[in-house]
Amino acid sequence: MTSLHTTSVRRRRLGVAAAAAGLIATLFTAGPAAATPDPGDTATTGVSVSRQAEAAAEAAIRSGEVPGVDEIVHSDNIEHLTNVPKDALQGLNTDIAFQGNYAYAGNYDGFRIFDISNPKKPKTVAQVLCPGSQNDISVSGNLLFLSTDSSRSDDSCSSTTQPATEKSSWEGMKVFDISDKRHPEYVAAVETACGSHTHTIIPKRSDVYIYVSSYAPNAAFPDCQPPHDGISVIKVPRKAPEKSRVVNFPVLFPDGGNPGAPTNPGVSQTTGCHDITVLPSKDLAAGACMGDGILFSVKDPEHPKVIDRVQDNVNFAFWHSATFNQTADKVVFTDELGGGGAATCNDEVGPNRGADGIYDIKGRGDHRKLVFRSYFKIDRPQAETEVCVAHNGSLIPVKGKDLMVQAWYQGGVSVWDFTNSSKPKEIAYFERGPVSTDAVTTAGPWSAYYYNGYIYSNDIAKGLDVLKLNDRRTDPAKKVRLTELNVQTQPEYFGR
Repeated sequence: MTSLHTTSVRRRRLGVAAAAAGLIATLFTAGPAAATPDPGDTATTGVSVSRQAEAAAEAAIRSGEVPGVDEIVHSDNIEHLTNVPKDALQGLNTDIAFQGNYAYAGNYDGFRIFDISNPKKPKTVAQVLCPGSQNDISVSGNLLFLSTDSSRSDDSCSSTTQPATEKSSWEGMKVFDISDKRHPEYVAAVETACGSHTHTIIPKRSDVYIYVSSYAPNAAFPDCQPPHDGISVIKVPRKAPEKSRVVNFPVLFPDGGNPGAPTNPGVSQTTGCHDITVLPSKDLAAGACMGDGILFSVKDPEHPKVIDRVQDNVNFAFWHSATFNQTADKVVFTDELGGGGAATCNDEVGPNRGADGIYDIKGRGDHRKLVFRSYFKIDRPQAETEVCVAHNGSLIPVKGKDLMVQAWYQGGVSVWDFTNSSKPKEIAYFERGPVSTDAVTTAGPWSAYYYNGYIYSNDIAKGLDVLKLNDRRTDPAKKVRLTELNVQTQPEYFGR
């Protein structure tokens, strides 16, 4: 079932700015290699703006409406504990996974392991150079999984960029053994159609299933041929990861999905999924798939079954990610308007485009439906040089409440409440001022997740930020302790 939504919500309040148009490094190669950015999460650096826009940004800073260049501001209920700058890996920082007292931070050039036993003083345990954007990351037991979605010369960590038009080029999933945190061992690689932009794991006792999201096929790409209307499913035997293999490619869009422009102007054509979130305790998944949002069953992980599908051809340009609430009767989809490379938090774009879409899940079993309720978008003023976009976030586990922390690139970190699906509201924030007033630059938090009492934000340019929330609405979450967190594999926070 496909439906269109045009619900109106409050207007943003913008002014001047919006009016204007320890260290052990495990290195597999001699030095950092440049990673190739991919559509959907674009690396935009140094794109000059007009003198008028530059003057407007400077005026907004002088007036206090927008923080100064790199100035940190935050609500009274958030404390900035520390920042750990980039080190050996100088690419764009990406996603984060957690396990015990460790955080695993992705980067276009590889990944970095932090000891976070003292959240105020994270320590680097290892830095692994393994170029291949985006290096989306997750962990399960002694295994770490890494996505490669840039065409490489081979599957090694010393590979170089190579055109996707060449049959010998490689993209897909890499598997590491992290039994020794200081010396991760690269143990397996699985090539997948169109690479792996992101991935989601479904851990089982003996195996780990990986749902690989990729898109943008091209007839000129031997390993990424159209149509590409599904996902790759990989099965990883825990005791023999070298035997990892693709076990299925379920087609999720037998009709081809959203055709995009010109049928639906400003909307991405669906040629796969960008990201999938699973809720294993409910055998449920939500897919953010470019021009479509889907709800599907993962009771049989090798054969996922679509339950419902929605489109928003008025306000959603690129369905980017999804988050369930704990009771699985709501899902939040994000719209990555501008592909992560544009200033979209302004009056010109408005409050409904480039926003989160909140959907209630109604019905039971295979008859469940996604019902649109409202949009949420930060309304804090942003300069025209700030790339601001709805990005990755997680639940803050409080019984009886639906609370979420979310990254917005240069819009910072937002903590918001969607307990009332129709009236979401921001309750806390943290952000830096623009990186520059004369150029549009990609920076700010890629991901912001709540883990064992703290918020960890992987800033694209600045490194790892650790924040602490002090608010009666969120304080109960401090008592919730997890042994592992991959945000796209949502845990059962309070038991069944």
